Amino acid sequence: MKTPEPDQLVPWASHYSETGFWGKLAHRTKQLGRRPAELGLTLFYTLREPGTPTWCKAVISGSLGYFISLIDAVPDLTPVLGYTDDVSVMIASLAILGAHVTPDIRHRARHRADTIFGKQDSASTSDNTA
Repeated sequence: MKTPEPDQLVPWASHYSETGFWGKLAHRTKQLGRRPAELGLTLFYTLREPGTPTWCKAVISGSLGYFISLIDAVPDLTPVLGYTDDVSVMIASLAILGAHVTPDIRHRARHRADTIFGKQDSASTSDNTA
């Protein structure tokens, strides 16, 4: 899948809302799996950081809006493949944001994922992952 450019994500920002994000996460947790949920949480916490630049917030809002929306390249209700496009967009967004995703943000996202899914084995977790 081609990595989206930041300006391609901005139109999806109209689909983003904090309520929509938490609703999708709450109702689709088992379908999503831990890693996609943690990616979404990482983006969410980066969006909420006061020091995050406006352009980053636009990219994040577009990415999370794409995640929330049922209208996307691969419908979310499609078994197995449903969230692959959403995950690809979130990974691309995190790659674009780079330095704006701090270790503290990653820690908070991982901790929240631990709360939702249960504690993950620390040997399988790496601080160098997106």
